[in-house]
Amino acid sequence: MSSSQTNTTGYTSPWIDDEVIALREMATKFFEAELIPHQERFESQKYVDREFWNKAGELGLLCASIPQEYGGGGGTVAHDFAVFDAQYRLGDSGFGNMVHSGLVAHYLLAYGTEEQKQRWLPGMAGGAIVGAIAMTEPGAGSDLKALRTMAIRDGDSYVINGSKTFISNGKHADIVIVVCKTDPSAGAKGISLIVVETAHAEGYRVGRLLDKLGMKGQDTAELSFTDVRVPVSHRLGAENAGFGYLMTQLAHERLIVAVCAAAATEAAVAATVRYTKERKAFGAPLFEMQNTRFELAECATLAQVSRVFVDSCIEQHLRGGLDGATASMAKAYCTDIQGQVVDRCLQLFGGYGYMLEYPIARMYADARVQRIYAGANEVMKELIARSL
Repeated sequence: MSSSQTNTTGYTSPWIDDEVIALREMATKFFEAELIPHQERFESQKYVDREFWNKAGELGLLCASIPQEYGGGGGTVAHDFAVFDAQYRLGDSGFGNMVHSGLVAHYLLAYGTEEQKQRWLPGMAGGAIVGAIAMTEPGAGSDLKALRTMAIRDGDSYVINGSKTFISNGKHADIVIVVCKTDPSAGAKGISLIVVETAHAEGYRVGRLLDKLGMKGQDTAELSFTDVRVPVSHRLGAENAGFGYLMTQLAHERLIVAVCAAAATEAAVAATVRYTKERKAFGAPLFEMQNTRFELAECATLAQVSRVFVDSCIEQHLRGGLDGATASMAKAYCTDIQGQVVDRCLQLFGGYGYMLEYPIARMYADARVQRIYAGANEVMKELIARSL
């Protein structure tokens, strides 16, 4: 499939211009050469090589939407989405760029001081600094108000104590935006965002790399903080204003998940169309059977609906008008459809669909978590209902 074509029908997203197409094609070629051939090794070691980050940075595939004055590509979020789309269309979920470029860099850009942006963003854009954000805790997932990690002010420093889990890029992270309580008595109104530079943070520890059902090549770790002392100058934005920042940025995060879901759904349909046209059963290509054709017709339709919805959200986001409820709709709908379509496509592969050597099996395992992280889909429905 051409990287300038978004799905099996030839529909092209209206937000994609020649510059975005060129970036996506460059990203596709890079991932085909440097990522896909090493997938099995990355999955067995549970992380993508650090050198891969450096190569991606050299090509300009990191922080594509960050202004050039901070070392970024100077584009819009459309440029980030093009890179994410290229990765997911090739069936990879190991490279944690969505967190690095899509989330961490945008928190720094939105809430960082000029000094903070100059300190961290150029390194992130070049691949010398890998970013992570630590929200989830063993006892607090979608419910951010239940956070227990504390950052207590002590002179010109905060002293952080607590633990985090399911942290993407946790092993390689050079900076971690830690979501913590700076006023434990204030509930959600006592949350702050503090950047920890991991290299010299005494008391900071990376725990085990987690065994996951899917996304096996993605660096996902447990983190612990024991009396980690961080300068007050590393706080992002105002003290105790973190919950509001999170709510604002979560719409962007949920759209990223929807973008990846739409790309993965289209990739599953395209792969299954190719397979069923090549695979013969009862003397004819599997595609010639009516059930196969009808299943793929429905799957292609669902994929197109997801794509058009995501495109609408992207256009709203580029104009600065994407609201939280619509982002929640996109995240919930597109990830539900991803799960349904990948499951139906796997069925058409028969026994081979259960073999991990076939990309459809990896897509199936990778799809499941999409309905859980960035806020479980049940939470999305509650947020949507509140807007009605």
